[in-house]
Amino acid sequence: MNKTDFSRRRKQPFGGMLLFMVNFLKKSLVIEIDSFVNFLNSKSNLTSVKKFTKSAFVQKRMKINPAVFKYLSQVIIKNTYIESNTTIKLFYGFRILSVDGSKLTLPNTEELKKEFGESKNQTDTGVVQARISVLYDVLNSLVLDSEMDKLKTCERTLALRHSIQWKKNDLIIYDRGYPSYDFKYEHINAGIDYLIRVKTSHSKIVQCFVDSGEKAIVTEIFPQEKHSFIGKNYNKNSPLKVRLVRVDLPSGEVEVLMTSLLDSEKYPTKIFKELYFMRWGIETFYDELKNKLKVGCFTGYSKISILQDFFCAIFISNLQSIIVNDLQEELNIKNHNTKLNYKINSNLSYGFLKNRILELLTKEASLENIFNELQNLFIQNTIPIRPNRNNKRNVGRYRNRIKPLVLKNQKDAL
Repeated sequence: MNKTDFSRRRKQPFGGMLLFMVNFLKKSLVIEIDSFVNFLNSKSNLTSVKKFTKSAFVQKRMKINPAVFKYLSQVIIKNTYIESNTTIKLFYGFRILSVDGSKLTLPNTEELKKEFGESKNQTDTGVVQARISVLYDVLNSLVLDSEMDKLKTCERTLALRHSIQWKKNDLIIYDRGYPSYDFKYEHINAGIDYLIRVKTSHSKIVQCFVDSGEKAIVTEIFPQEKHSFIGKNYNKNSPLKVRLVRVDLPSGEVEVLMTSLLDSEKYPTKIFKELYFMRWGIETFYDELKNKLKVGCFTGYSKISILQDFFCAIFISNLQSIIVNDLQEELNIKNHNTKLNYKINSNLSYGFLKNRILELLTKEASLENIFNELQNLFIQNTIPIRPNRNNKRNVGRYRNRIKPLVLKNQKDAL
């Protein structure tokens, strides 16, 4: 946080604090510290670590800028998306990305309530929450950027902050909460393609398209009359060309997708159902973040602690994805003679990383040995992919009740 921080030799150096924080701190800090020190000292090839107190850690962590974990994630990203990496998955030459926002419940303190905001229900019961957003590569399971801000911050505002990671040949998929003229204009102006689901009642143009029964059309849209044009590079007469695509679901529901991919020969209508379904990858990521990585189990009550825990969880997720992505060839061989395809059990994979991540990130450790050990554990513990399984959503079931207990067919690995 300051230039003088960690400038003196102490029991807890900067690197040591980072190692401790990435080791899945889900139990009491006293127990985690004891386990951390004992594990490192039990490894003859690792540097001896002196025991420290919970109070010392809490004081030291206040000197660490949470952005360090975003930086570490970017180290992974920059070393992954390089020309020589032929394992990167693309679709029609695009890097398929998705953005979605969510709420994260925080400890109920006055400081956090003032900093992030409070959400209340109809009984005026309030909980402290923050708004989070991620830019996610759904084919390669990597978080390219993440944000946490006040609860009142608009999801579109957070989504545009991810633009620092946009690149040529990116296609970004959004859900129904994002469509607006200005939002689409920002993408076109930056040379980035998009695919957005819109409500059938989104506009008269969309309503007429649905009523027509056509599968796809290219049309023009304009800003709304009440739109503010102050500081904008367009006015009410500035058109944007978009393509509307109709997707009929098995349930009989009609989905309408709006995209900047106008060329019907290069991007046929039939690909868009599969393309939009890829957005589901970001939903499963949030499930991992909240239920497997347990990002909501914070290790402190200050703003800095909250941000550190959040960005640290993103870094760990990316590290796990890199290991899993390297196993794709072995998975293909394993799936060759099986009735169902199998995938890595993400819940167990995070559990296997506990403590082993310390060796993986320590220079003195044998990276090849620990990496092979992790990959063997991952590949030995796979789960089948059962196609065409779905659970009907009961929207509003818990609207007037407390947050329900999530029943799972698995034991927590952390």
